[in-house]
Amino acid sequence: MHKLRSSLYLISLSFTASLGGFLFGYDTAIISGCNTFLQAHFNLSAAMLGWVVSSALLGTILGCIISGMITDRFGRKRALILAALLLSLSAMGSMLTPRFQGNPDLPLWFTSDMNAAFTMLVIARVIGGIGVGITSVVAPVYISELTLPENRGKTVSIYQLSITLGILLAFLVDWSVLHSAGDAAGVISQNASPGFFEWLFVEEIWRGMLGTEIPVALTFFTLLLFTPESPRWLVANNQEEKAMVTMVRIGGLDQAKSQLKEIREMIKEKTGGFRELFSPVLRRPFLIGILLPMFSHLSGIAAIMYFAPNIINEAIASVESSFMGAVLVGLVNSAFTFVAIQYIERTGRRKLLLIGVVGAFISLAAVGILFALDSTLIIIPLLFYVASFAFSYGPITWVIISEIFPTRIRGLAASIGSFSLMVTGFFITLTNPVLIESIQASGTFFLYAGLTLPAIWFIWKFVPETKGKSLEEIERYWKQLKSK
Repeated sequence: MHKLRSSLYLISLSFTASLGGFLFGYDTAIISGCNTFLQAHFNLSAAMLGWVVSSALLGTILGCIISGMITDRFGRKRALILAALLLSLSAMGSMLTPRFQGNPDLPLWFTSDMNAAFTMLVIARVIGGIGVGITSVVAPVYISELTLPENRGKTVSIYQLSITLGILLAFLVDWSVLHSAGDAAGVISQNASPGFFEWLFVEEIWRGMLGTEIPVALTFFTLLLFTPESPRWLVANNQEEKAMVTMVRIGGLDQAKSQLKEIREMIKEKTGGFRELFSPVLRRPFLIGILLPMFSHLSGIAAIMYFAPNIINEAIASVESSFMGAVLVGLVNSAFTFVAIQYIERTGRRKLLLIGVVGAFISLAAVGILFALDSTLIIIPLLFYVASFAFSYGPITWVIISEIFPTRIRGLAASIGSFSLMVTGFFITLTNPVLIESIQASGTFFLYAGLTLPAIWFIWKFVPETKGKSLEEIERYWKQLKSK
C-alpha cells in the first residue's frame, strides 16, 4: 500500500513539473496554426514570419541563461513558479496584442499601428520563451532529483512525453478552431460590431489559437504552489528535515536514510561554478551536455513542429489536409515517446539514441528525395523521422542532461545544455522559411539529413550508458574515468 501511495505521489509531482513541458510543446505547435493568418494579418515576408515564430525560442535562450543561477540559488520550485507566471503573462499578451485594423471606435480593443502591434506580439512571445527556457532546465532536473535510479529514465521521459502531448493537443486545437471558423477564418467582417468570440476565433483567429494556452499556464502555476522543493537541493542548503519528509513519502524511511547519507557525501565538495564545469573530471560530461542537445535540433525538429502545416502544404495543396497531416505528426510524436518510456530502462539510453539518430538520417534524406520528385508521399518518411526523434533524441537528451552532472552544479550545467538546444532550435526555426524559399524544401531536408551524420559518430564515441545508476554513481564514474 505504501509503495502504491509513493508511486502516485511521485507521479503527481512529475506531472506538475511536466506541465511546463506541455506548455513548451503546446506553444511550439499552436503557433504553426497561426502562421498563415499572421502572415496575412501583418503582411509578413518569409524572413519576418521566421522571426515571429522563432522569437519564443529567443526567449528560451534568455531563460536558459538565467535558469541555472535561479534554480541553484533559490531552488527548483521557485524557479518553476517564476516560469509559470511568465508563461501565463505571455499567453494573455499574445491573445490581447493591440489591434491595428478597423475602426478605432470599436469596443473590442484599442487600435494601434501595425508595427506596434507586431512588436507587442513578439515581446509577449519572448516573455513566454523565457518561461519555457527556465522550465526546460529545471523540470527535468527536479524530476531526476526526486526519482530512484531504477525508474529515473522513465520518469524524466515524462517531461518529453508532456511536450509531445502538448504538441498533439495544439495541432488538434488548431484544426478544430480552423474547421469551426470555415471559410470566414481570418476575414474581417463587415459587421461594425462583431461579437467577442467571432473576433477572437474567426476574424483574428490567431488570437484565439494563442489564447487557448491561458488555462494550462494558470493550472501549472496553481499546482506548483502545493509542490515540495527538491530533496537534494534542500540537503545541499542545510534543510535536511524538509528533505527527509519528501524522500520518506517517495521511497520509505530506509531508502530515505540511505539516500541522505549518499547525498551528504557527494555535496561535501564546494561548487566551483563555471570553473568546475571546465575541470578535467567534468570535461566529457560538459562536452556531452553541449553537443548532444545541439545535434538534436540540427536535425530540424523545431522547424518541422513550428511549420508542420506549411511543410506538408508544400506537397499537399490543401490547407485543411495539411492541418490534419500536422495532427498525424503529433499523434506519431506522442506514440513513440511512449516507446521510449517503455524501453529506456530496458534497452538503455545509448542504444536507443543510436537507433533513433540513424533512423532520423534515413528519413530526412527520403523526405528530401520525395520533395525533389514532387511526390505527395512525403508525409510517410516525415512521420518516420518524427517517430525516430520521439523515441531517441526527444526524451533521452533531457534524461542525460539531467543526470550526468553533480548536484551542486546540476542546475547551472543543465541550463548550459538547454541553452545549446534552444540556440540551435532558434536558428533552425528562424532560417527554415528562408531556406525553403531559396533552396526549396528538398534542399532544406537534405541539409538537415547531412547535419545528422556527425551525431552518430559523437554518440558512439562519447556518450556512456547511465541506466540503473544513481546520480552519485554517475558522478563517481567521471572521476574514475579521469583517473585512468
